[in-house]
Amino acid sequence: MRVFLTGATGFIGSHVIPELLASGHRVLGLTRSDAGARQLEAAGVEVHRGNLDEPATLASGAAVADAVIHCAFDHNFATFVDNTRKDEHNIAAMGEALAGTHKPLLITSGVGIGTPLRGGLASEDVLNPRHPNPRIATELAGAALTARRIDVRTIRLPQVHDTTRAGLITPLIAEAKRAGAIAYVGAGTSRWAAAHVSDVARLYRLALERGEPGARYHASAEDGVAARAIAEAIGQGSGLPVRSISPDEVERYFGWMAPFAALDMIASNDWTRARLGWEPTGPDLLTDLAAMDYDAIAPA
Repeated sequence: MRVFLTGATGFIGSHVIPELLASGHRVLGLTRSDAGARQLEAAGVEVHRGNLDEPATLASGAAVADAVIHCAFDHNFATFVDNTRKDEHNIAAMGEALAGTHKPLLITSGVGIGTPLRGGLASEDVLNPRHPNPRIATELAGAALTARRIDVRTIRLPQVHDTTRAGLITPLIAEAKRAGAIAYVGAGTSRWAAAHVSDVARLYRLALERGEPGARYHASAEDGVAARAIAEAIGQGSGLPVRSISPDEVERYFGWMAPFAALDMIASNDWTRARLGWEPTGPDLLTDLAAMDYDAIAPA
């Protein structure tokens, strides 16, 4: 297949590319810059010029492809709500370009969207349209297309990591450097699901090749890693002191990440494994945190 890939020069997209090419697919990668075009060409990828602020440029890429994998998202949390609306518009535009075909559109969300109303492990069969996370806009946009019989498949991501980046944990490290210590709340029992980027990239390919219209897949290799264990691994690797803090100290140590400080973001992957034959093999989160280059992460 000729696959249109948004976010092709990003952390996850750049790992999806070799997965697709190794399986015989061709890739048309979205970029807005000359540097991005050179990166894609060096990776053996066709270049499609466009950007997230112009949905028509994404729609034109989708129109000439056999399938779409939408990894791109503006991760500026200062404008997070606006960015989710932007994602909604981009998904709608690409879906319109695929209307009347059987071409799949894979979109990207977070495992937290699958959390049951009473809490617990997120699961693939849960979609709460009133979820307080603004990222629900992504999945509602996908659901609207599914209702029109457009083949939308959703990949829900946990903390995606290697030894250079680790989802929300990377900005957490930057905040810890600013505060002078890495902290966890209370006993540090809140947990975050995680997966190595190589396993996530493989899941995108499997969902493309074996996935079902309307399905949601969880890229959570680990159901949940405890906040205390994460903090202790960061402290060991960075040399920062590790502290248990009370709720009224959260803003000091977590900064803009305060809402995530004691949040459980745990997720099951049983259905995803059974449906796609996905078996994660990459290093776990704590292994990568032990090998991370903390000097490369600047203070917030």
